[in-house]
Order: sequence, then structure tokens, then C-alpha cells
Amino acid sequence: MTESGASLASGAQKQEELFPIREVARLTGVNPVTLRAWERRYGLIQPTRTESGHRLYSLADVESVRSILAWIERGVSVSKVGKLLARSQAARILAAPAYHERAAGEWSEWRGQVRAAVAALDESGLERVYGQVFSTYPLHVVFADVLMPVWQELLLRQDEYGRGSEWVFFDSFLRARVLQRLQLARCGQQARVILAPLPGQGRELELLVAGLLLSSSDVAVSVLGLGQPLAELAMVCGKLQPQALVLFSNHPPADDLGHQLNRLALGLDCPLALAGETADLMGEDLDGTPVACLGGEGRLMQRRLRQFLAGHLDT
Repeated sequence: MTESGASLASGAQKQEELFPIREVARLTGVNPVTLRAWERRYGLIQPTRTESGHRLYSLADVESVRSILAWIERGVSVSKVGKLLARSQAARILAAPAYHERAAGEWSEWRGQVRAAVAALDESGLERVYGQVFSTYPLHVVFADVLMPVWQELLLRQDEYGRGSEWVFFDSFLRARVLQRLQLARCGQQARVILAPLPGQGRELELLVAGLLLSSSDVAVSVLGLGQPLAELAMVCGKLQPQALVLFSNHPPADDLGHQLNRLALGLDCPLALAGETADLMGEDLDGTPVACLGGEGRLMQRRLRQFLAGHLDT
């Protein structure tokens, strides 16, 4: 671990900081009335209470609020968010239990450094933090627990003065570096997988990060651009001859998506899989179909893809 990382680890062992409801509202943009409703009606957040009954929220609670906002922004009703949050958290703990036991405080410190550099539009400072965090954690942790939460937070608050500029700056910075990593990961690889967005997948960075997370030492991923017609994927695969086609989306599935996927699978000469949080939402619907479910958690996605290519992942 770097000297900076060791310092963060020491800081994470300090007593956890707790925030009153008004501070949580300021940090997330969610008003106190809504925060109380999410707690009472849906059990989405469980703050601690002082002796006088005032709510106090942990950093994990603040991140949960931001995750709830992200799901709602994608079109998921608040009544369904609880199950999705629980499933996502379980998948991440299963993928990297050691990190979740000791590193949540460290991740929060790193996110704070990223936010500070972005707020100053300081590209050299952001580059420095970016390099430090990559020297401290594996790739899937860097994106899932440090970089993408800040990106998502800024995305949700673009209507606030200055936040839109910060999001554009950060989004551009990350897209350039993820593209560079994808190109390096493809060098010399023979096995190739095509990653394509489902119609309605609206953010290029999420698609590119998924491609990077699916890549491994023996599998190269080529990412097709947003707007790729679903009906033309069989033709594209016929020309490129990939080992597999993976579709990606983080948005709620259309009612007829299962039918569309089955029809597409029948016209392909390669196997078909679905990745992203849409795959988590459709998990049971894909059972018994020709479409494999890779899920939406980075490390598990890569592991399941490798099992799928080896013929060891049930569809």
C-alpha cells in the first residue's frame, strides 16, 4: 500500500462519523421529508437515534441514499429499490468480502479526494489521485467503490449550479482513461467478446467500464457504440466472429425484452449473455433460456463470463 493509502487505512479505524438529517439532505439533495419516508414506508435506510430521538446517518447510509437515487433515475419505482439494494450489496460482499470488512472508510476518503479535484476542475490533481487509488486497489474496486459513485452523484445533481460542469469534466476524464485501458487490454489477445448496449442504455461511460470489467488476461472485449441497432447484431457478429456477444444495460428492462433476447439468440452463431443491473433485474426470467445472466457486479461479471466461455455457466 502507498503511504497515502496507509494514512487512509489509519483514518478508517477512527470512530465512524455520523451526520444529522439536514447534513445528509445537503450532501445528497434529498429533502428530510423524503428521507424519513424512505425509512418509515420502505425500510431503505436505518439511521441510528440519539437519546432524544434525532436521526444520525453513517457514511454507508449516505451512499445508500445515492444508490436509491441512481435506481430511481433509471426508472425503478422506490417500492422495488430495497430488494435491488440488498441483492447488489450481497453480490459485492460475495465478490470481495475482505474489502467490505475493512475498507469502506478508506473508500470514502478516496472519494473525498476525487470530489475535491473535480470541484477544482484540477486535471493534474485528479490524475494524481486516479493513479494513487489504482496502486492501492484492484480495478473493480476502484470503479465500483471510488470513481463511479462520485460520477453518479454528480450526474444526479447536474441541475445545481456548477455541478454540470464538474460532471462533464469528470465524465470526459474517465472516458478517455477507460478507452485507453480497453485498447491496452485488447493488445495481443486472440479470444474476443463483443459488448453491445441495449437500446435505451444512455451513458457511454457505464458501457465502457463494463467492457473493462469484463476483460481479463485471456479475453479481450470490443465495445460497440451507443445506438447500435439490436436487429443488426446478428449481421455484426457474422462479420466479426466473436466467441460471444454480451448485451449490457443498467436500466429497467422493457416488458418484451425477454422475447427480443430469445429471438436474437436464435439468429446468432455465437452464445449470448446479458450483463449489468438489467441482468440482475431479469435473473429469474432468463432461467431456462439460451441467454446467460452475468449480473451487474464487476468481479462476478468477469468470473461468470469466463465460466460461460468455457461452457461451465448454466443458462
